[in-house]
Amino acid sequence: MRLPSFISFIGFVLLMAGTWCPLLRPFHLFNMDVYDLNRPYGMVILLISVIGILGVILNRIKLVRLTAWISLILVLLLFVAAYMKVHTSFSFIPFKSFAGFLASQIKFKWGWYLLFAGPVVSLAGSILKPSKYSR
Repeated sequence: MRLPSFISFIGFVLLMAGTWCPLLRPFHLFNMDVYDLNRPYGMVILLISVIGILGVILNRIKLVRLTAWISLILVLLLFVAAYMKVHTSFSFIPFKSFAGFLASQIKFKWGWYLLFAGPVVSLAGSILKPSKYSR
């Protein structure tokens, strides 16, 4: 397996693992992953990462590049949706300071780093050109 293909493979595995990592922690009670946020959306991200891994195994660089871009867009959309949901979920409360306090109690966790690192690494692996001396 070429080094760029291996880098893309690692990126898709990171994306797959990132779907089970904690993303949000509301009120310090429990952690939420992608499947707790939106199960069908999480399944789409998981399916895209599996398609990317199959593209790496079958040596289809255009498929790998396409799935890397799609996964990056999906993760960005998920982050924007989670950010908007956190900051507007208590807008029904007429006291803005109390609503802001409640919104600040929902913390973003370290899983976002892994979820963003996966598509970026896989995209970097699909853009890298193999050297002319490698086999």
